[in-house]
Amino acid sequence: MNALRNKVQLIGRLGQDPEIVTFADGNKMAKFSMATDDSYKDKEGQKVERAYWHNVVVRGGLVKVVETYVTKGQEIAIEGKLTNRSWEDKEGNKHYITEVFCNELLMLSK
Repeated sequence: MNALRNKVQLIGRLGQDPEIVTFADGNKMAKFSMATDDSYKDKEGQKVERAYWHNVVVRGGLVKVVETYVTKGQEIAIEGKLTNRSWEDKEGNKHYITEVFCNELLMLSK
């Protein structure tokens, strides 16, 4: 039996310029949201379009590429894995987030 793999591939557009975070040790991380879209026909035959938003995290050597070349509205293709994390805010409320940890990136538009 093959092992299950955690892999996701997305093509979409950035919702905002990437946020670059620099850590005390000099390493960097890039974060941005990207929208993918989907469409279908409803019962009446009308086309319905929907956008899905994804939180993307980039680490390692790709951060320099993101920092230098990737901007809001740009179309990109990414490959990575899904991760989930949670945290508690100051008021004790628990928050959950799903992120894509990107390990490959292809710029599709200038």
